[in-house]
Amino acid sequence: MSIPALHPLPRPEGEVEQLREVWRPPGGVRFLTVVNNTYIGIFYIGTALLFFLLAGVLALAMRTQLAIAENDFLSQDAYNQFFTMHGTIMMFLFAVPAVEAMGVYLLPAMLGARDLPFPRLSAYAFWAYFVGGLLFFCSLFFDLAPRGGWFMYPPLTMKEYSPGIAADFWLLGIGFIEISAIAGAVEIIVGVLRTRAPGMSLDKLPIYAWAMLVFAFLIMLAFPAIIVGTALLELQRAFGWPFFDAARGGDPLLWQHLFWFFGHPEVYIIFLPAAGFVSMILPTMCGVPLAAYRLVVIALLATGFAALGVWVHHMFATGIPALSISFFSAASMAVAVPSGIQVFAWIATLARGRVRITVPTLFVLGFLFIFVLGGLTGVMVGLVPFDWQVHDTFFVVAHFHYVLIGGMVFPLFGAFYYWAPTASLRPLSERLGRWVFWLLFLGFNVAFFPMHVTGLLGMPRRVWTYSADMGWEPLNLLSTAGAYGMGVAVAVFLVDLARNFRPFHDKGGAGDVWSAGTLEWIENSTYGVRSIPVVDSRDPLWAHPDLADCTEAGAYFLPGTATGTRETLVTSPLDGRPEYVVQLPGPSWKPFVAAIATALAFYSLTLEMVLPAFALGALTIAAILAWVWDSDRGPARPPVDVGGGHVVPTYAAGRLSHAWWGVAVLVVVVAMLFAALFFSYLYLRLVSPDVWPAATGHALPAPAWPIATAALLLASGAAIAWAGRALARRRPGRFGWDQPALVLALAALVGAFAVELVGQRSTGLVPQHTSYAAVVYALIGLQGALVFALTVMGLYTLARSLTGRLGPVRRVTFDNTRLLWSWAVVQGLVMTALLHGAPRILD
Repeated sequence: MSIPALHPLPRPEGEVEQLREVWRPPGGVRFLTVVNNTYIGIFYIGTALLFFLLAGVLALAMRTQLAIAENDFLSQDAYNQFFTMHGTIMMFLFAVPAVEAMGVYLLPAMLGARDLPFPRLSAYAFWAYFVGGLLFFCSLFFDLAPRGGWFMYPPLTMKEYSPGIAADFWLLGIGFIEISAIAGAVEIIVGVLRTRAPGMSLDKLPIYAWAMLVFAFLIMLAFPAIIVGTALLELQRAFGWPFFDAARGGDPLLWQHLFWFFGHPEVYIIFLPAAGFVSMILPTMCGVPLAAYRLVVIALLATGFAALGVWVHHMFATGIPALSISFFSAASMAVAVPSGIQVFAWIATLARGRVRITVPTLFVLGFLFIFVLGGLTGVMVGLVPFDWQVHDTFFVVAHFHYVLIGGMVFPLFGAFYYWAPTASLRPLSERLGRWVFWLLFLGFNVAFFPMHVTGLLGMPRRVWTYSADMGWEPLNLLSTAGAYGMGVAVAVFLVDLARNFRPFHDKGGAGDVWSAGTLEWIENSTYGVRSIPVVDSRDPLWAHPDLADCTEAGAYFLPGTATGTRETLVTSPLDGRPEYVVQLPGPSWKPFVAAIATALAFYSLTLEMVLPAFALGALTIAAILAWVWDSDRGPARPPVDVGGGHVVPTYAAGRLSHAWWGVAVLVVVVAMLFAALFFSYLYLRLVSPDVWPAATGHALPAPAWPIATAALLLASGAAIAWAGRALARRRPGRFGWDQPALVLALAALVGAFAVELVGQRSTGLVPQHTSYAAVVYALIGLQGALVFALTVMGLYTLARSLTGRLGPVRRVTFDNTRLLWSWAVVQGLVMTALLHGAPRILD
């Protein structure tokens, strides 16, 4: 049964050409400014594959070194650099960006949207990742690559044991690249929740979109911990603040807690999208809907929740209390339950359908075999006595490669072969694809299965050579042969890409070669779908075989461009009701310049070029302000009929606005940054009470200081609320009290920060002396960074008000600023209570 058309057919001539013209990417060198998700997504995927190749070359060099005993192919120093860069590139520059890139490319089409809601943010995130990642890799060529492992444990990475700037390249470079990942997560969360096709309620959401939603929330919750950790270690290296120096009250295990609170969820961050790939590919290849859809959604949510509670799984050998070990051991094994639900759902789907053995199917079956083995060894290392025996041996290397390569790389290659026809004028080769699969599958198992035995025989990981007397040489030689087999598989894949991948331009790709059921298989062009379809099932193309043709004929929502600009529908987050048409920004140099300047600013700091770093930071802020200046276009256009009698506005403010949702996600990220520092404060108090004021006799600031800080924060919050009410009452062209209220709010916020800083300094507290002083100033520093950001945003909002671009209706800029401002007040009050109340209460 067909879904009734919302517009009379045929549509007027010229409608499609107008769409093409509005969405056409610029030519020549200006192509670098493109923001369409179809192009940015392909750029992202290609760059992630480049880093996969580079990390693979480093892995082959390491396997060559370990192939025979007492080999001198690599020196110890070179091996340590290769080892560190291999893990860092695979985890930070390939795994997370690759699955995020697939989301940027696939989600708009899968959700029936024309693009993601913040196209310039996607472009900024990509270029920051591209430039920052290449600069980081190039440190190898100047003997500046880090040597501390991809985990960078102190005290090895403290200045005393890792002099020079190699470790700083890792700390500043990776901390910066994680900001790019968070930007992508903001885009994905708002895109999935607010830019779905009408009728696509949450219970009709494609399972891949669910997976990407949980993925993005995990990034939002877990990545701030590593940003805080890298900042603290860099502060210790650069300025001597002793967060990890036991002699001054620090603790190296604080780094492990912060790192693994990020590091273990990252395993699930890259697994969940891969599981989403499998849950999309299998139903198509079996010709039946996914079995137990609701249970799979619950399993995805449960996996994301459990992922945040198992980080101590990596710390069983560090001497933590037995009760903690018991809890985290149980949690580590409990994660197997939601993963098992998904595995059984996939098996049930295979059993219900008629399986077509295609290349994507082979990669899914290979994933199931390898990932289940990796999961079994994961349960083994979750058992504390066994973990103590194999900790830091090659058994652990085998385990996490079975989980990461089996759980992510195999589904990713299956996704490449499955979705290539949406991006290429012809699909990839089935014949070459089978060669890729079998070479990769056999090579992987030959490379990594023997490592279980090598580890049980006692071979430690992270060693650059070994004695021939140990008896490890035959197994290492076998592993090296398997690694080269994997290299051949990747080479064949590159040949397949070169021969068959032909990116589309104005017209769509090869089309629905698999007879799939989801919206991304409707023919897409540079503007996405011709009209935004109505959805009433989880597999709309199976439920309505003519839906693709009707969509391309312009039968549904927004068959042309209602505003003469790039646009898509914003729908309600729960049931997908049309709410308004959002006008999307087009190509611009501003996000490109901002991304390049951001990357160069961070690396200038690494090279201790302070003035250039500040100049580049200023350029970054200027470029970002310039790019968002024209984003709030206001209600200049009347409401438009998008189809079926739905007349919706072309502008929204407050909680209805997609931009407000983006800032709300950012507030959660800032809150997690604060939570990581809050944890650091309490942890250091627990492990080093002898450097806290009660033990050292150091005086706390007089009560007048925190009272003044809290009063100013409350005054700032009251003033920003007053500004909001005054803005709502302001008449066009008239003076509004929102402007002086905003100035007052800004002055009070800055004053609160200054009072707190001066109050702590008045007691003679020096951050280099103790971990207590260091963590106090770190908390104040985070509040200062937030105050600086709000100072820029406040002045920007004031400028828009003074130039007539802010009013009772056109108020998105103010609403977004107020939301972050409200959190800054709350965070400041909690910080004040912690810094002044905790030493008195706990001591």
